Amino acid sequence: MDSSQLHVAIVSSPGMGHLVPILALGNRLASYHNIKITILAITTNSSSAETEFLKKSNGKKSIEIIPIPSVDISHLIDSSTKIFTRLRILVREALPGIRSVIASMTHRPDALIVDIFCTQTLPIAEEFNIPKYVYHPTTAWTLALAIYSQVFDKEIEGEYVDLKEPLKIPGCKALRVDDVVDPLLVRSDQQYEEYIKLGMEYASFDGILINTWEDLEAETIKALRNNDKLRSVLKVPDFPIYPIGPLRRTVEMTERDEVIQWLDKQNHESVLFVSFGSGGTLSSQQMIELAWGLELSQQKFVWVVRPPSDGDADSAYLNSGGNNIRGTLEYLPEGFLTRTKDMGLIVPMWAKQVEILAHSSVGGFMSHCGWNSTIESLSNGVPMIVWPLHAEQKMNATMLTEELGVAIRPAILPTKKIVKRDEIQGTVRILMQTREVKDIREKAKKLKMSAENTLSEGGSSYNSICEFVKDIRTR
Repeated sequence: MDSSQLHVAIVSSPGMGHLVPILALGNRLASYHNIKITILAITTNSSSAETEFLKKSNGKKSIEIIPIPSVDISHLIDSSTKIFTRLRILVREALPGIRSVIASMTHRPDALIVDIFCTQTLPIAEEFNIPKYVYHPTTAWTLALAIYSQVFDKEIEGEYVDLKEPLKIPGCKALRVDDVVDPLLVRSDQQYEEYIKLGMEYASFDGILINTWEDLEAETIKALRNNDKLRSVLKVPDFPIYPIGPLRRTVEMTERDEVIQWLDKQNHESVLFVSFGSGGTLSSQQMIELAWGLELSQQKFVWVVRPPSDGDADSAYLNSGGNNIRGTLEYLPEGFLTRTKDMGLIVPMWAKQVEILAHSSVGGFMSHCGWNSTIESLSNGVPMIVWPLHAEQKMNATMLTEELGVAIRPAILPTKKIVKRDEIQGTVRILMQTREVKDIREKAKKLKMSAENTLSEGGSSYNSICEFVKDIRTR
């Protein structure tokens, strides 16, 4: 390695939803700023999709991926342990492996970047005297909540869900009780304590990178930088905030698979893409209602189908498999595949989402509102039907519908009740067939241009990344 070339190590927690933004960040730093990137990816034994993704991604120029072996945490959890807690425990147990890798590096990293579940690596960075940064791969609004949650913890009595008024974060849009992130829902659950700790750990880093951009969240970013009450929680007056997004996977049209070939035959913006992420699942009853709703809408669709779960909506997060068709399609209504064979395409388990959303025949996206998926949709100017399932997705859905105006939502929150087929049918038709959403489509197209401009030379996110790189060099 060139002695003048910066070396940055990035630590990723398990799961496709975390690996994707970490790799996007690594690619950006390597490709545009000539930085040597080492990604330390904490792995699990249960996700074949994760393993394949790592194999495919390794070997890129200036990027090295080092898997951190999976750690058995079965003795530390039980069936009631939430996914947020599981991820925090997985990272804690993997710390010796992370330390060992960093200690063995011939060229010690010039900076360490960790994702939101890996803030517990703080002592390792301090031991080796490495500048340390957090990568918050979602919105500035959720970052503000995470930081300010320690104040809510002291000021609010009882459960947040029982509050009559929204949560007020200084300088930011108020947070409705119905939109509160999962870890804050039950104060007696371990994930509540883990979430509060995470927000407190943020303040001990040298800066925070956010996968958002100025045009998207101008007021919230301004509050994170300038609001005295919010910044007082960080305890450092000049704590730097770097909005560097939207970073996402790139389109790789190496081969035109069955889905892309099918899309090639459809009319411009005529297809609704339906997918709930790598870990989101529907209940058995909701899957049936969704199938009927899509069929009744008579709208062209591509639907990525996973076996239902009648437990937590994020139960598949650490168990996401590959293209395993077994046990998937049997949950659909009898005769559904036959009746919709000329109308839609069912894709078991996994699809090339980036390529699908970039296709000219796709005119809408029914999504769980995970931030990776949201950015991929916005970057292609595709309006959305929001269908939040877990984590911070309710906050994302509210921002997309009420603040940005690029999405519509069912009247019933999917996390509250089953959304019935008639409402699904009507919502799909509104997005795909009516002129009512002309304004939504125009706003989505404007955000696409904004996303392109902000990462171009001279754009706000481009400049923010340059400031971050400059900060590393001067430490």
